[in-house]
Parts: sequence; C-alpha cells; structure tokens
Amino acid sequence: MDILSLLGILLALGAVLGGNFIEGGKLDSLLQLTAFIIVIGGTLGAVLLQSPLSVFLRAVKMGLWIFKPPLIEPERQIESIIEWCQIARREGLLGLESISESLEEPFARKGLQLLVDGREPDAIRGILEVELEAGEEQLLHSAKVYEAAGGYAPTIGILGAVMGLIHVMENLADPAKLGAGIAVAFVATIYGVGSANLFLLPIANKLKSIIHRQSKVREMIIEGLTAIAEGENPRAIESKLQGYLQ
Repeated sequence: MDILSLLGILLALGAVLGGNFIEGGKLDSLLQLTAFIIVIGGTLGAVLLQSPLSVFLRAVKMGLWIFKPPLIEPERQIESIIEWCQIARREGLLGLESISESLEEPFARKGLQLLVDGREPDAIRGILEVELEAGEEQLLHSAKVYEAAGGYAPTIGILGAVMGLIHVMENLADPAKLGAGIAVAFVATIYGVGSANLFLLPIANKLKSIIHRQSKVREMIIEGLTAIAEGENPRAIESKLQGYLQ
C-alpha cells in the first residue's frame, strides 16, 4: 500500500474543502450533478476517442498502481543475480534451468532462459533490450491516458462554464433560474481544473515514475545476465550493478 498516494489525495481534498469551509462556503455549493456529468463524461469521452481499447483497459488496471505499485526491489534483484552467477560458476549454466522455471517475473525468467540456452552475450542483450523498449513503450502509452485526461478536463470545464452562462443569459427575465446556471458555470470550472491538477496529472506522473524505476531494474537484469554469460566473477558483477542503486 502506497501511503503517500492516500495521504496526497486526502490532503488535496481536505485543503480544497477546508478552504471552502473557512471562507463560509457550503459543501452543497460544490456538488452539482450537471457540472459533474459535463466535465467527467466529456473528459472520459475524449479519452475514449483518442485511445485504442487495449491501451485504455491497461490504463485502468495501471490506475491501481497508485495505491499498490508493482514490487520493485533492486537490492534483492542484485542479490539474485549474484546467486545466479555463483550457481553458473559452480554447476554450469544448466544449473540455472530450475531457477528460471520458478521465477514469477516474466522479464527475468525470459532472460535467464536465454542464458540457460547458451545464447551469446550480445544476443541476450539484443533480445532483452527489444523487449524492454517495447514493454516500456506500452506502459507509457497507458500512463499518457491520464495525462491526456488531465489536458482535456480543464478545457471541458470551461465548456461547462460557457454552457452555464448561456443558460443564465436565456433566463435573465427569470431571476429564480439564474442561480442554477451560475452555479453550473463556476462549479464546472472547479471540477475541470481540480480533477486535472489534483488527480489526473499527478497520477500520470506517478505512473511514469514507477515505469522508469521498473525499466532501471530491467536494465540491471540485462547487465547482470550478459556479465554472467561473459564469465565475469560475482564480485565484479556486484560492483557493476551497484551503480544502478545511486
């Protein structure tokens, strides 16, 4: 559980609602169903229009990373690579076959299997780098769904504001209806700007950070496996991989 994400959301909402309360505002004044439908529905529609289905569905699943990110432990990964190196030096590369079959992480499992198959170091590096780049690009495309939503929301909020003002102008002769139109106009802007800057853009940036850290660990795996294939000793490999922790 990522406590910082939860605290960030609670603090953001608390600051906005608390500030509104201090100024004498009421919660009811910020709850406008019409404005919500315009901004959230319009933003979602724009995102669906620009995104392939597979990218959108992956983005929805990745949204859970904000609270429960994938396990990324570079220190433990270095320990595993050193252990693989020691086994390879003691039992040969075939001694790693049982370990490769038991690994849950697909990238490390594939790399270790390439090593067991006796592939040349350059071949191992080439295959894994292609997989790394392709996987990273897929994840970044999905993270950019939230970034795109953060770009659309404020503009659609302005659209909602304009629609509210149009409603006000149409009912200038009926003062009883002016309040609702003005409320929709201002609250739609709040929903658009608030959802973008308090949630959507921060989520996109956090996902990008997670993807970057995951890619760094995979780059470290590539370096470790190619070093094992080249026959380097465990101490030299450990020294090389420690640079990824800085």
